[in-house]
Amino acid sequence: MDVLLKLILIDIVLSGDNAVVIAMAARNVPKEQQKKAIFWGTFGAIALRIIFAAAIIFLLKIPYLTAVGGVLLVIIAIKLLTGEEDNHKEGGTTVASAVKTIIFADAVMSFDNVVALAGIAHGSLFAIIVGVLVSIPIIVFGSQLILKAMEKFPIIIYFGAGLLAWTAGEMIVSDPKLHHYTADYHLIIPIVLTVASIVIGYLLSRKKKKSDVFAEAS
Repeated sequence: MDVLLKLILIDIVLSGDNAVVIAMAARNVPKEQQKKAIFWGTFGAIALRIIFAAAIIFLLKIPYLTAVGGVLLVIIAIKLLTGEEDNHKEGGTTVASAVKTIIFADAVMSFDNVVALAGIAHGSLFAIIVGVLVSIPIIVFGSQLILKAMEKFPIIIYFGAGLLAWTAGEMIVSDPKLHHYTADYHLIIPIVLTVASIVIGYLLSRKKKKSDVFAEAS
């Protein structure tokens, strides 16, 4: 249950942009067909995400790749705080074009999500499937609410980033090839990475906001 809750939380936090993509991809489709486009686009995106997750779970069994995945997860956690994930695309005016846009955009944007889910699930594809299936309705039907909540309560994003960084630490510590060296630091490494990721993400976020303000002023 603990793993499932982590999976749902991280999928919701990381999928905010994906939810916007779904909405924008279907916006030019006739209103009577928008629900159909969203349904099939989301269905295709879910299927592709599960396939990606299965592939990554297999890859993480290769020596050192779990540690590499952990390092990648730290980068993802920092990116989450700096807001470097805004890349929305509009779809066409037909159901087919909107579905293609949703699936393609979700595939491009969901790599972060899949790596995070694979790390938290500890190699369980079933846990990933359940987590994705439970969180998808929340994302699709509550996308705007989720985005507004994260804007109003930034602590949600920081909590999500911290959870990602902690998972990254656990992945690095649990790597079979590194376990001999990291066994004595099974708590220290996740704690250090969590604190460092939040601090670095916060500082980079402030720097980005200041540069954006300066750019607008000039």
